[in-house]
Amino acid sequence: MIIKLAEITDLEEMLTIQKSAYVIQAKIYDDYTIMPLTETLDDFKADFAKKAVYKAVIAGRIVGAVRVHTDDTTCYIGKLCVLTELHGQGIGTQLLKEMERIYKDYKRFELFTGSKSEANIRLYERMGYKKFKTEPYTEKATIDYMEKIIV
Repeated sequence: MIIKLAEITDLEEMLTIQKSAYVIQAKIYDDYTIMPLTETLDDFKADFAKKAVYKAVIAGRIVGAVRVHTDDTTCYIGKLCVLTELHGQGIGTQLLKEMERIYKDYKRFELFTGSKSEANIRLYERMGYKKFKTEPYTEKATIDYMEKIIV
């Protein structure tokens, strides 16, 4: 698997992967209005202009994606998603590890996931992330914010 910066021509395929992956989350919450499902290609292009967007590629096929942005102290990881039929094969773990390697100068990493998204929470906890805050997201969902501090 190769993980590298995405190109603007990859965004449509990556958005399809994202929407497929987030349908699983929407089912958990019975809420299909979550932003990763309603995001348009134009929205993604606007985000692409502001954030680093990475793709995971196997045999020439995009199989996963993640977005990253930083401030002075923190690397924020978002919209980590993997092709649905490849869930559970370590692609998400590899994407997360690679972001931590690329952004190794940051001592704090932050991400968030739905409070009922048990598989996501297990992955993040296994990678050393700990919940530090919970906030309402929609009428049906709350968000757990998780961080990893590198000492």
